Amino acid sequence: MADARVGSGPETATGPTGAGPAGERPLQERLAEAGLRLEVDGAVATVTLNRPERRNAMTFATWRGLAAIGRSLPDGVRVVVLRGAGPSFSAGIDLSMFSGDGEGFADGSDAEATDRFIAELQEGYTWLRRPEIVTVAAVHGHAIGGGFQLALACDIRVAADDVKFCMKEPALGLVPDLTGTKPLVEIVGIGRALELCLTARTVHAEEAARLGLAEIVVPRDGLDAAVDGLVASLLAVNPGAAVATKRLLWEAPENTLEQQCAAERREQAGRLRDLFGK
Repeated sequence: MADARVGSGPETATGPTGAGPAGERPLQERLAEAGLRLEVDGAVATVTLNRPERRNAMTFATWRGLAAIGRSLPDGVRVVVLRGAGPSFSAGIDLSMFSGDGEGFADGSDAEATDRFIAELQEGYTWLRRPEIVTVAAVHGHAIGGGFQLALACDIRVAADDVKFCMKEPALGLVPDLTGTKPLVEIVGIGRALELCLTARTVHAEEAARLGLAEIVVPRDGLDAAVDGLVASLLAVNPGAAVATKRLLWEAPENTLEQQCAAERREQAGRLRDLFGK
């Protein structure tokens, strides 16, 4: 694995140099160019969207960088925190990409190529649901489009009272395609999800808490402390039990009661073997 550490912090992720496969630049360099920073401190990894001058607007490089972080994350990491530098979590897609500067969008004429292209970008979000980690979005300011979907990809959202969620893609002639539609519907229901997406309106902190889009809402100046307290509580739980419980809870919506009961028995048998087996 590559050295996933960028910026300060007491330890690196893995490997001494950060070098990737032969001919590939170190991950830390690629992340910096993509406007990302990764710091690993023991069992906690912090991923920072780091283009504050653009309100952390996202590009293809951002999404590919997030995917690279997921592939390189050290085995010992238990909690991943997603943050945004500057005044916003993320203003969503960088609109300069519509101007023709830099890499362009797939035009949809080749369905298979377009499918591969979008799947590559989605990988930057799907790894956040892995059972061996708990992911926390520390959201403040704007969380628009792809930024909103990044927060939705995390297990728990801690929002500052200045947060502004918005699913902007339909207003741009696009659809939300960065894994956000499933958690949005699961959280707020299809009717509210339709209303939010097809009006592209802004959801502020109080409504976000009421709808379940944020599990915790705190004053802006208390966001860091609230996240730190949550992380400490998450790390205090038995690691094996945390993994098994997350796996159970993620399976629950798709399971029948009978299937979920069987899943609970299976996971508990594994925990008993780990705790008391010889």
